[in-house]
Amino acid sequence: MSTTLSPTALAATTSGGSTGQTGGLTGFVLDTVDALGAPGVGLMSFLEVVFPPIPSEVVLPLAGYQVQQGRIDLVAVVLFSIAGAFLGSLLLYWVGKVIGLDRAARIADRIPLMDASDVTKSAEWFQRHEGAAVFTGRFVPGVRSLISLPAGAARMRLLKFSVLTVLGSGLWNGLLIALGLALGTQYELVEEYGHYLDYVFYAAIAAVLAWAVARRVRSRRREGAGTR
Repeated sequence: MSTTLSPTALAATTSGGSTGQTGGLTGFVLDTVDALGAPGVGLMSFLEVVFPPIPSEVVLPLAGYQVQQGRIDLVAVVLFSIAGAFLGSLLLYWVGKVIGLDRAARIADRIPLMDASDVTKSAEWFQRHEGAAVFTGRFVPGVRSLISLPAGAARMRLLKFSVLTVLGSGLWNGLLIALGLALGTQYELVEEYGHYLDYVFYAAIAAVLAWAVARRVRSRRREGAGTR
């Protein structure tokens, strides 16, 4: 059974921690969404595509939770999240179109936690699947950003790129927001166990960081061995 909160009680749960005892990364996202509203969701969606500091798998379900609690409007959240993802993808599309894949790969190789092989692999995937790669790439962390580079470098028609990006982002974002809506109906569980979400998020982030560092070390060792 869902819980309906009065405006006073609802404000108490969302100010200074968003869900009572929830803090850390979960509380930060909830507080940001609560403070900035739907435009904040769009901003984080944009940043997640260009440089993913906080994955959409964290932001959008929590935004959906805020929607269910009556803090922000559902339609606005969906539209801003799609707009943010599209603008981020469009920026990388133009980067790929202007500087090409080779320079993009060299730049990626200098960015922490990224590698030139990320760009080349996304390019290979795009060459095999083209339009389908742009659409389905929105469902894959990391790829959702990089797939825009080969699309731009290949001079994919902007209208086609835009339509596929909006459709893919809309479907993916909608699913994550719907997950948050379902979570919002279980307010008592979130209030009691919400702080444990941070452990899950931090563990996932730590695993990604460890994988990225290990991959970079192996890449540098291969390069060193190749120059001997």
